[in-house]
Amino acid sequence: MASPTRTVLALCAHPDDAEFRCGGTLTLLAQRGWKVHVATLTAGDCGSMEERSHQIAARRHAEAAAAAARLGGSYYCLGQLDLQVFDTNETRGLATALLREVRPDCVLTHYPKDYMPDHDAASAIARVSIFNAPMPNYTVGPSAYLPPLPGLVPLYYFATPTGGRDYFGDPVRQRPHFHVDISSVVEQKDQLLACHASQREWLRKQHGVDQYMEMMKQYDAKVGREVGLVAAEAFLCHRGEPYPTTPLIQEALSDLVRLP
Repeated sequence: MASPTRTVLALCAHPDDAEFRCGGTLTLLAQRGWKVHVATLTAGDCGSMEERSHQIAARRHAEAAAAAARLGGSYYCLGQLDLQVFDTNETRGLATALLREVRPDCVLTHYPKDYMPDHDAASAIARVSIFNAPMPNYTVGPSAYLPPLPGLVPLYYFATPTGGRDYFGDPVRQRPHFHVDISSVVEQKDQLLACHASQREWLRKQHGVDQYMEMMKQYDAKVGREVGLVAAEAFLCHRGEPYPTTPLIQEALSDLVRLP
């Protein structure tokens, strides 16, 4: 009897967040038959120095959809605005509705304390929405029109903020719970990130960063060196009660996972 198809949801703040931080792992899961969904709280409406917000949002929405399509999956945007992402009843209701629609087996999101407030909020929204989604009496916003999940799903965080430092510049002390060897899919991850051409333009003009994809490769190489790999992505698992700690990703990619 064939095993049921698993589903993973990467719920992030902005277009390109998932591809940059866990695009290799998503690619590997897709190659092994998983259904991949990518969702963002915003469409990146502040990500341009020239285009109006609605113009760049439409462009970045299309880029995110193209990247998700390369994974054989779907892209969703919850319609919030850049730098205005907050953990509120509205965003909880939207994210809970998404979970009830997608019905993922596990969720990936940002590390809870990142360099960017939208990332922190997205992480909190993902955490509480997983808690809300199985509750029949949680009926906020569009979640009221969808059946509840049968139970809580495992929650995985991307390992640490970019550079491994918090917003005071201090090293993050929490070590990853596992690493995924993405050496075999570096090119595919590169292609995912290349879909987000507008993000490279934005980083070049706003932050003076031009080698966008090269920066990703260097970061993945640094993470890989921590465990003797050419390139890796690293994750933490939510281990607090009552969230399940089922190691779905670790089991699905067991030959590529490095544990502490």
